Amino acid sequence: MEAASPAGPSAPRPPAQAAEGAPISLLRRVRGALFTWNILKTIALGQMLSLCICGTAITSQYLAEKYKVNTPMLQSFINYCLLFLIYTMMLAFQSGNNNLLCILKKKWWKYILLGLADVEANYLIVRAYQYTTLTSVQLLDCFGIPVLMALSWFILYARYRVIHFIAVAVCLLGVGTMVGADILAGREDNSGSDVLIGDVLVLLGASLYAVSNVCEEYIVKKLSRQEFLGMVGLFGTIISGIQLLIVEYKDIASIHWDWKIALLFVAFALCMFCLYSFMPLVIKVTSATSVNLGILTADLYSLFFGLFLFGYKFSGLYILSFAVIMVGFILYCSTPTRTAEPAESSVPPPVTSIGIDNLGLKLEENLPETHSVAL
Repeated sequence: MEAASPAGPSAPRPPAQAAEGAPISLLRRVRGALFTWNILKTIALGQMLSLCICGTAITSQYLAEKYKVNTPMLQSFINYCLLFLIYTMMLAFQSGNNNLLCILKKKWWKYILLGLADVEANYLIVRAYQYTTLTSVQLLDCFGIPVLMALSWFILYARYRVIHFIAVAVCLLGVGTMVGADILAGREDNSGSDVLIGDVLVLLGASLYAVSNVCEEYIVKKLSRQEFLGMVGLFGTIISGIQLLIVEYKDIASIHWDWKIALLFVAFALCMFCLYSFMPLVIKVTSATSVNLGILTADLYSLFFGLFLFGYKFSGLYILSFAVIMVGFILYCSTPTRTAEPAESSVPPPVTSIGIDNLGLKLEENLPETHSVAL
């Protein structure tokens, strides 16, 4: 009887070749899961927001250090005025239930609370620098991420997997590396006048940021981006204007205006306006949590610009910090969260939908496949 040829299709694969192929196959799977077009697009959108935050930080630091101008509420007031002039006016000319008057009749008190949370979050974080250290602000500001995840769990019914908690821990490790690099580079030169007060202000500001971001995600995904920006512009202008007259009128009166100071105010306002305008677009296709993880790199961008503008010292730990944050961010985006149905919903438990993270990007990517199947 003739023996079967070892080269035939039924011949078993040699053990050595199978062992070599397994790591290659695993590597391809990992690379395919972590470096998809969805994730690359999410990274690009998040870093665009980080650059906007970097622009606000650089202009604020220039105003404070070179021109001795420290007016955070005035800077926020200009941004809210821009939002009012564009988005609130858009709502005023819309018809039906999306009209400004209809929205105010139904939900005016909700948007007052949202505007108050947004204004005070911006103010408390900036004010905290007068009392505590740069390290405390950078570390405690991350407190907003677990608060945001908790609020998303109860309000948006987001359900996280183990990899999401691991990814958040990796991102926070990257922030810790950045803080360590700051200390080694000698940037930690301010001991603060009252560290306890400053730390409490940071925690309150971070929590209010989380509240604002969760409300933003809900409004953008359930209602519209124009409604969120228009209402924040309206009530943000009113609240920040009143607070401006109370706490900063002396500081504003002491400013020696010239074209350079005016230009820095304009640059800050434009960066902040771009941040507010683009963030709802990014949140709509990802989530508030993933956006907040992505913008953790904003401090690093500010540092890189500060190397040339303010003479900061460079440390290799900054590159390591950036890499660690990006690894955590990619891990978080690699697996979508689940969205549980509310208890009163007619959909029987445990029916769940696909995750809210990167949902818009996934639907966009799957459109060609759906079209081809229909054909």
